[in-house]
Amino acid sequence: MKNKKILIIVLIIIIFFILSIIFSLLNFGSNKIISGIYIGGINISNMTKENANKKLTEYITKKITPELTLEYTTENNKYEKKLDLSILSIDYSLDNVLNKAYNIGRNGNIFRSNLSIAKTLLFNKNLDIELQIDEKMLNTIISDISSNLPNKLIQSGYYIEDKNLIITKGSAGIVVDKEALKQNLLNYLKDLSSKESTISIPVLTVTPDKIDIDKIHSEIYKKEKDAYFEKDPFKVFPEVTGVDFDINKAKKFLNDNVNNTEISIELKYTKPKTTLKNLKINIFPDELSTFFTQYDEKNKNRNTNLKLAASKIDGTIIMPGEEFSYNKIVGARSIEAGYKEAKIYQSGQVVDGLGGGICQISSTLYNAVVCANLDVTERFNHQFITSYVKPGRDATVAYGSKDFKFKNTRTYPIRIDVYVSNGMATINIYGIREKDEKEVNIEVDTISSIPYETKYIKDASLSSGEEKLKQKGADGAIVNSYKITKENGKIISKELLSKDTYKPLEEIVAKSTP
Repeated sequence: MKNKKILIIVLIIIIFFILSIIFSLLNFGSNKIISGIYIGGINISNMTKENANKKLTEYITKKITPELTLEYTTENNKYEKKLDLSILSIDYSLDNVLNKAYNIGRNGNIFRSNLSIAKTLLFNKNLDIELQIDEKMLNTIISDISSNLPNKLIQSGYYIEDKNLIITKGSAGIVVDKEALKQNLLNYLKDLSSKESTISIPVLTVTPDKIDIDKIHSEIYKKEKDAYFEKDPFKVFPEVTGVDFDINKAKKFLNDNVNNTEISIELKYTKPKTTLKNLKINIFPDELSTFFTQYDEKNKNRNTNLKLAASKIDGTIIMPGEEFSYNKIVGARSIEAGYKEAKIYQSGQVVDGLGGGICQISSTLYNAVVCANLDVTERFNHQFITSYVKPGRDATVAYGSKDFKFKNTRTYPIRIDVYVSNGMATINIYGIREKDEKEVNIEVDTISSIPYETKYIKDASLSSGEEKLKQKGADGAIVNSYKITKENGKIISKELLSKDTYKPLEEIVAKSTP
């Protein structure tokens, strides 16, 4: 009886072993992925790698084609950001994950392979899809969201105006939780089976940086220096006007005015004995670039803003390696500084806003800077297409959140001249031409146009059947901008400057009430 039991057990083992071999040979001889395998939530069971690749690619196209809505919602506030995923240059790498899927149950060990096959049959196995995105562009988008959130963080800061140091106290608020949002976005992109088109914007509540008088002093303090130049090689060193203030007095003043949101501290200036003009040498003999935009002379408030911003920049000298900051040079756009109410874009509509128009100067400067072959280090496009430059050639600014910056990467110093008159805003950049000076320009390719929609609102003041255009609509666009470098008239390089998306501006029509 005992021998019979042993014989039965041996037969079962032999049968299991034979079946395992047959089972494994069938799978090893097949060119298909085993049953129960999913990638990104998509079933690719019993498919060849080629067919699985084709199926996944179709799902990926469906996933990244529509706009994604990024949403932050509370009981009192709601913020939405429409994101065109194409600007993130998403690259799905399917080869590695398909190879992993194909090799499940094919590891060479019969029993281990059969165990893997049995597990996937019973419980299924989902493999994470691999992808890469443009991190720099994503960080730019996150920065833009943070600057537009309701109850956003206002950082403490300072600026110089009329020989005074103006210190502004910030206020606590929310910012985007960058890492959490990135993870939410990656999870969304990796899950090809999900039909959701909205993801939440996670936020953090933070307090503004404390005002550090010593740090501010170290950043603005300058000792006066005389201008001078060297002949071989030729280098010029412009004069430096000394800037200083009483630290202890400033600290006491800050403590005595803890409830004030803005305080003013008098600056002490010391003029050098020798200036560039005293040297009597032509330091800026060559026009490196010029660019102009047009404006409506009849719009007095906008003209005032243009001329104020231009006067701050006109004559600015930037040394080799030095970075220019538009917000730092122009300062806060306030009533006290003389800025007027003029048309701006806000929440999808054209409204009056303080300082409206100064982005025309920053956009004009952006074009002159690129054409002078200088490196742009920070630049944002407008939400909507502007009237004064083509899409892809603008640079919007917002004090405290969006700046336009560039660095003088040339061998010699440069000077910026700005003229605003007779309906023309012109910016010239002067310096010394390099020995191998190249011709530089901007070229814009329109990827697609985004048609505008019409919104109808009720207006009881209109007669029956009457309609009135409140806001003219304008199409949006997706564009790529390139820096084109030529030598002797021939293109020697084409460098991507930016990928920009402009929303369509909805048309608003008022209709009479029934």
